[in-house]
Amino acid sequence: MKLQRKNLIAISAAFIIVVLITLRVQSTENDKNGADNHKPALTVTTDIPQITRLAQTLSANGEVAAWQEAIIGNETDGLRLSEVKVDVGDKVRRGQVLATFASETVAASLAQIQSGVEEAKANLAEAVANANLGRGAKASGALSAQQINKYLIAEKTAKARLESQNAAVKMQQLRLAQTQVLAPDSGVITSRSATVGAVLSTGQELFRLIRQNRLEWRAEVASSELVLVKPGDLARITTPGGSIVRGKVRIIAPSVDQQTRLGLVYVDLPSHPELKTGMFAKGKFELGSSNALTVLHQAIVMRDGFSYVFKLGPDNRVSQVKVQIGLRNGDRVEIREGLQPDAVLVTSGAGFLNDGDLVKVVALPTSTQNSTSNP
Repeated sequence: MKLQRKNLIAISAAFIIVVLITLRVQSTENDKNGADNHKPALTVTTDIPQITRLAQTLSANGEVAAWQEAIIGNETDGLRLSEVKVDVGDKVRRGQVLATFASETVAASLAQIQSGVEEAKANLAEAVANANLGRGAKASGALSAQQINKYLIAEKTAKARLESQNAAVKMQQLRLAQTQVLAPDSGVITSRSATVGAVLSTGQELFRLIRQNRLEWRAEVASSELVLVKPGDLARITTPGGSIVRGKVRIIAPSVDQQTRLGLVYVDLPSHPELKTGMFAKGKFELGSSNALTVLHQAIVMRDGFSYVFKLGPDNRVSQVKVQIGLRNGDRVEIREGLQPDAVLVTSGAGFLNDGDLVKVVALPTSTQNSTSNP
């Protein structure tokens, strides 16, 4: 009996010891968890938003095209092209001879018609003399009225024939002049379909010419943004080779495409070796400048397609704030919506934080502060 009592006491004592140890362990774990809750998740630096003067721009894409393209065609019919004097890429001046047609047949026809003019002049002189005779004999009655009338009609007929011959001369002279194809304006030849020896019909294309070598950028701009662009605004176009060409808005199309809702903005371009008609180019319209609220780009965190910043609270805990970003200037980014100007934001380490995290704030080195305060 005594032995059973001793065993019972020993078992009870062992149970009490196990309970005490368990309570001790749980207390230790609770203390550890409480300490972890007060341990900073990350050491970070902070910055405050600034008011920065930003240049307002509008990006667009478009095609480089000729300001005006002249189509130079054949004005004669049935003549053989005897010489082509220019080729694609040649710069020409207004009135320069580009090609010539064989003119022998036209010159022969002109000479024949000019002979007919002389004959018509002789016939007219005789008819005028007879008509004057008839007019003089009208009062005396020396000639019959029928004969006088015949003389007067012959005079009118001779005059009409002379005028017809003179008109034929002018027509042949014009046709002879058209055997030389002249440049209608100064510019650059972009296309040549003229071939020596070809017999061409009237109106057939021979050359194409960029008038005055003027190019333009036809930028496609969304209809909602067309109101931002005005004639006279400057634009910076980037060529495929990376060069920057500055142009000026000449005109804005009065209509937009019904399918794409894009409108064309025509920008005059200066001559540049990297600009070619038909090429695609990107550019930006310069719309002036304005004051904007900006933050360091390190403060912006992209998650799920949206932009966020982490705002520091008085207890050193951060809160995730959704913002709308705008233009970028150096290492600063415009904040259009979602942020107060007096907010303190996490910069370095922001991408590793979650909403509600406790952080430890450290100051930036002096050199770094100077560089961030002067973007």
